[in-house]
Amino acid sequence: MNNKGFFYYEIKQGDTIYKLTKEFETSVDRIICANPNINIYNLKIGNKIIIPVGNIVDNSEYYNSEKIKNDLNNLLIIYPFLEIKSIGKSELGKEIYCIKIGNGNKKIFYNGSFHANELITTNILMQYIEQYSRAFVENKKIYNYNAKELFYDTSLYIIPLVNPDGVDLVTGSLLDVDSAYQNAKNIADNFPNIPFPQGWKANINGVDLNLQFPAEWEKAKEIKYAQGFDKPAPRDFVGYGPLTAKESKAIYEFTLKHNFSLVISYHTQGQVIYWDFQNINPPNGKQIGERFSEVSGYKFADVPYNSSFAGYKDWFILKYNKPGYTIEAGLGNNPIPIEQFYKIYEENIGILTLGLVL
Repeated sequence: MNNKGFFYYEIKQGDTIYKLTKEFETSVDRIICANPNINIYNLKIGNKIIIPVGNIVDNSEYYNSEKIKNDLNNLLIIYPFLEIKSIGKSELGKEIYCIKIGNGNKKIFYNGSFHANELITTNILMQYIEQYSRAFVENKKIYNYNAKELFYDTSLYIIPLVNPDGVDLVTGSLLDVDSAYQNAKNIADNFPNIPFPQGWKANINGVDLNLQFPAEWEKAKEIKYAQGFDKPAPRDFVGYGPLTAKESKAIYEFTLKHNFSLVISYHTQGQVIYWDFQNINPPNGKQIGERFSEVSGYKFADVPYNSSFAGYKDWFILKYNKPGYTIEAGLGNNPIPIEQFYKIYEENIGILTLGLVL
């Protein structure tokens, strides 16, 4: 056994599918799914098959760019119906992965870790991918909804890690001998009141990726410059123009290629759901947001004025007049301790599922 969530097994004399499921505490459905090219009811001695066991997603630690690549590769092995591709690269050339689950006509998009020190949002989305996939395979429910029905009604696209470089900085995965680390440290030295690296929200070049979208970007610039963020910074620098950061441009272009009915951007913290942009109130946006509030216990609120421009959700609403939400999960100082993961996940599994059906 290993901690990948599966292992390879060579069929021996007397093995049957039912014997293997009992021996390894797994299910027939999971074995069938992981071995689409093998007739598991006619196993032959010497056949090598994949036995899924336990879980791949480990929420005892944060994700970084390497861990997410490994876990996505492993998820694809036992859930081959997942579609995983890169939508672009970060400033340091790291892949920005998108996972598609489901093949319905309605398209929904969730994303996390726009901000580096809000990285627990990546765990939330990775946990949901695995839980939803397993419920689909075993014909079970997820948050009281049949996973197979969700799968065939909706195409869910998830980008769990928008800002891999920034997350690698916060987690210590970017070594202090790297030039990128030294550049970030030089940027942070201009803002001594922001702890380094745990206060870092930006991409590796000091641009806030969620202040990069063409939704009154100039207004965001005016506000943030007045606050002293007029050059690359650990947070709140809007960049020298909209969509100049590779990560934000990749999300922008990805969104333009799809006709999403609803989008959710996951952030931390505050236990609050933001839903509107200026005076634009998309059809059903308020009603859906209020349902999200009911199932999570999070406050449903308008965005504070100084944070209400140039965000991804703002641009989506402005461009499409469809429901878009920024969800500030959890409570505390960023980065939220990983020990809070399961509490935060339970608060949000209803939102993640209702986003597919409302």
